[in-house]
Amino acid sequence: MSTRKTPIYDNHVKDGGKVVEFAGWYLPVEFSGLINEHNAVRKNVGIFDVSHMGEVTVKGDRAKEFVRNLVANDTDKLYDGRVMYTPMCYENGGIVDDLLVYKVNDKEYLLVINAANIAKDFEWMKKTNKFGVELKNVSDDYFQLAVQGPKAKELMEKCFKIDLSDLKFFHFKNITLNNIPCILSRTGYTGENGFEIYGAWNEGGKLWEALVKAGATPCGLGCRDTLRLEAALMLYGNDITAETTPLEAGIDIFVKLESGNFIGKDALLKQKKEGLKRKLIGFTLEEKGIPRHDYLIVDDKDNTVGVVTSGTLSPTLGIPIGLAYVETKNLNDGSKLYVQIRKNKVAIKQMKVPFYKNY
Repeated sequence: MSTRKTPIYDNHVKDGGKVVEFAGWYLPVEFSGLINEHNAVRKNVGIFDVSHMGEVTVKGDRAKEFVRNLVANDTDKLYDGRVMYTPMCYENGGIVDDLLVYKVNDKEYLLVINAANIAKDFEWMKKTNKFGVELKNVSDDYFQLAVQGPKAKELMEKCFKIDLSDLKFFHFKNITLNNIPCILSRTGYTGENGFEIYGAWNEGGKLWEALVKAGATPCGLGCRDTLRLEAALMLYGNDITAETTPLEAGIDIFVKLESGNFIGKDALLKQKKEGLKRKLIGFTLEEKGIPRHDYLIVDDKDNTVGVVTSGTLSPTLGIPIGLAYVETKNLNDGSKLYVQIRKNKVAIKQMKVPFYKNY
């Protein structure tokens, strides 16, 4: 399969983006530098092109039943204009993907899924469709921009001459921005307040240009990863996979075992009853070093007891941070744990996650 360009590709080149291949797309890894872009989102406002993300529409008389059966969170609690984060599981409790569910009404939903999982997710949805709903992969129809940071609301209102005071966190509405019909949601992947904008594919570049001109800092994949890790937001393929469950990943707050039926519920109930054999933890290092994906976690006797899923030097906190799956027996007995960084064993200290939160 050939690498594709998003509708904002020409803007990235114009704005000096360093473009790389990612999940089958040409996307900017950085513009003015990772640290500058990271700090812009933490202190002001940044803009990301996330048009590579996937979108699936669910329509039909039993759309509400289909969505509730598909995902682990209690989507029965959604109302029109509400957004919900949720894992989607296989029968064995392993994670198919994590996604956002947008409820238009009882007969129509929009599901926003991860770019690398679009084909797999859509096939899974079709396979589990016992409710006769209409499923459409509309990923090629939409651009998606993320406008993130403490001044995102101020900039959006200034740029488009609109009032967003009524748009609450994890809500969305249909709105016209610079004569372009859009879906605007108060969501994001950075740990900051912000917005995500969806609209007709070919219109994306116009809104990117308008927002950059209004003062939004162009941001790439590099700082998107450091920002989401500070907020301990999951990255599929690293922190969550088909081999991990939401309970192990610590996102069980988004799994409602006490209400409704959904795919994977029985397996998760069994796992909860029997107890977890491993858990995803947050940690920092007690000495110099930077933890990276796939570095091993070892004990005093050099036994491998876990693995790092994500790690970086936090630009905001100024310390190394990481996420790792660790065997629960080693967490419960107070064992001293280390991350193996090449030939060195560096002691880790468990930290509460998120490492950073500002919403």
